[in-house]
Amino acid sequence: MAFGNSGLGLYHVLGVASCVALVYFSLGEMGIHPFSFSLSLPSVPGSSSSYAAPTASFVERRGARLFLDGHPFYVNGWNSYWLMDQAVEMGTRHRVSRMFRDAAEMGLTVCRTWAFNDGAYNALQLAPGHFDERVFKALDRVVAEAGRHGVRLILSLANNLEAFGGKTQYVRWAWEEGVGLSASNDSFFFDPAIRDYFKVYLKTLLTRKNHLTGVEYRNDPTILAWELMNEPRCTTDPSGDTLQRWIEEMAAYVKSIDHKHLLTVGSEGFYGPTSPKRRKTVNPGDWHNDYGMDFIRNFNVSDIDFGSIHIYPDKWLQDAKLDEKVKFVTQWITAHVEDAEKELGKPLLTTEFGVSHMAKGFDHSHRDLLYRAVFDTVYESAKRRGAGAGAFVWQLAVERMEEYLDDFAVVPSEKPLLHRLIKAQSCRLAKLAHGKGGDARRTLSACAGLS
Repeated sequence: MAFGNSGLGLYHVLGVASCVALVYFSLGEMGIHPFSFSLSLPSVPGSSSSYAAPTASFVERRGARLFLDGHPFYVNGWNSYWLMDQAVEMGTRHRVSRMFRDAAEMGLTVCRTWAFNDGAYNALQLAPGHFDERVFKALDRVVAEAGRHGVRLILSLANNLEAFGGKTQYVRWAWEEGVGLSASNDSFFFDPAIRDYFKVYLKTLLTRKNHLTGVEYRNDPTILAWELMNEPRCTTDPSGDTLQRWIEEMAAYVKSIDHKHLLTVGSEGFYGPTSPKRRKTVNPGDWHNDYGMDFIRNFNVSDIDFGSIHIYPDKWLQDAKLDEKVKFVTQWITAHVEDAEKELGKPLLTTEFGVSHMAKGFDHSHRDLLYRAVFDTVYESAKRRGAGAGAFVWQLAVERMEEYLDDFAVVPSEKPLLHRLIKAQSCRLAKLAHGKGGDARRTLSACAGLS
């Protein structure tokens, strides 16, 4: 998010009403996610007795849809960017387990989180090519814990913004070592030395062997996909050429190491110069025209597997009325779904959406209404077997995490109506994916109390 998720520039220090049948509780006590197949079997020799080697299938793309074990794969997901950071210290590690447990209870299937922290507090990468094993073990724990709860991950690989280092840190490293071409943050995209720094990080991460499961990240189906960067922008080249070359180069490099996982860009979805009509009629205004982004061009790269968009109606349409925001949400997602189908032939995930409690005239019912607009648009696409494959709330947290909460954050246990809305979306997407067989019966039993 350009202003909040990481978009608010938060650093480390800044940062259901459930009606469930007895079957759900029984499955939960056995450690089985009621909304998805288990990702794990008994532990491998030499690994922690608490974790297991993942044995599930990889999610795959077939044209404009995602599939898992022959069934359509739809995502009701969420963002918790802070998982690796909180997994480092023993005193905060419980927050990671609690978040996955709460999410699984709502049927959430995929979490998007940061797999980067460059030069900041609890940094994963201390300097180019130098990593903190203590923090890497924390990321191992996040991946293993997700698998234990039947959740998959989208791991974002860099930040356009300064939070957790971002591209600014890479540029600073190059400048300090006397090899940087420019002090501009955008040199991240065109400086050969910085591109090499990033490739070293990519190879190290993708080939990392999880110390808890014994499985390399590139071979772990718990990871749904890699995301090249959170909200990449290159304002020094509004034509989009610089960013496009970087996407093509890095996507090819990731796929040369890991051909099993899906890959996406991570951009917000603004249309650029190659889509003049969409740029004029779909984009929320002219303020994004110098960002160097170009939705169709960026995602029409052979090594990119699915499109991603973000949506923040409160920030993008600050003076709009509530009904105008709801209309925009529907139109924004629908336009991108159409282009994902007709222009790209790839699935589309809305990897961030949120509603700010700081918006003028905010009421909790507004959040419910805008969430519902996102969920309904995704569901309608899924129901007709379209490209819209899911959406991710920005952001969810557990109790007593005030230092990590921006104005979009939600603690589901404190918002029963929203908790129920999120769970209802999980249930109807699961029903679409598994209309027959045992998994459908399990899901429907778990959702029996929802109308």
